[in-house]
Amino acid sequence: MAFAPLDPVLHNQLRLAITSLLVAVEGADFNFLLEKTGATRGNLSVQISKLKEAGYVRVEKTFKDNYPNTACSLTPQGLAAFEHYVKAIKEYVGK
Repeated sequence: MAFAPLDPVLHNQLRLAITSLLVAVEGADFNFLLEKTGATRGNLSVQISKLKEAGYVRVEKTFKDNYPNTACSLTPQGLAAFEHYVKAIKEYVGK
């Protein structure tokens, strides 16, 4: 039996955590993702950028109460990639 290849973009702990959180919500701001993942600001920013470059996450930068606000949401491509990743992992563990 051949295993399905795992998406290298999602096969990173923090990027997978970000994507998993975004699957469950319509959108999330940077501080929510920071709190939920426990990542550093710099690392979270880099991983969000990588997800954006892959077309998996939409990023909108605005101001909220005169402070910069970064909002993220999953794209249809990101949702499809996540679902494929989960299916592939299930094959690996025999479920």
